[in-house]
Amino acid sequence: MTTLTRIARLIDALNERTGRVFSWLALAMVLVQFVVVLQRYVFGIGSIWAQESIVYMHGLLFMVVAGYTLLHNAHVRVDVFYRAMPPATKGWVDLLGTLFLLWPVCFLIFYVSFPYVEASWAVREGSRETSGIQGVYLLKSVILIFAVLLALQGLSTIIHALRILSGAVEPTQEASPIL
Repeated sequence: MTTLTRIARLIDALNERTGRVFSWLALAMVLVQFVVVLQRYVFGIGSIWAQESIVYMHGLLFMVVAGYTLLHNAHVRVDVFYRAMPPATKGWVDLLGTLFLLWPVCFLIFYVSFPYVEASWAVREGSRETSGIQGVYLLKSVILIFAVLLALQGLSTIIHALRILSGAVEPTQEASPIL
């Protein structure tokens, strides 16, 4: 196994574990939302903290599992054309799409978001509501984590595509589900 293959497998494992752990937030969101509705309409009690926690969980869920979603080939794609392509063409599409679309967007998100996150950390930004969650700066940091995890999974996608294009591995033997 080459060093690049090990790197790709490490990235895949990182995003797989991250995705499996953070996917539980979907269930937590449903349960907390149920409690919020029950409190509000049955008992007449409102909870800003609980409502904000749903927003936090929603943000964490979709931002942190983006790499996991890419690993499992579940991002939006024009599958009508891609599905019918031979493996080598899929490899080229994945390689070029990652290099010229995914990575530039990830780098732009990171570059533009960094000062925004840094400013939030500088003041330890909290909720505007007195009874809200005070760690807004932590949630904003997830934007940077999103860009890094997605860019890393893009690197894994490139490695898998290069292995197929170089003939080092048959597409059916490749561990990545990108094809």
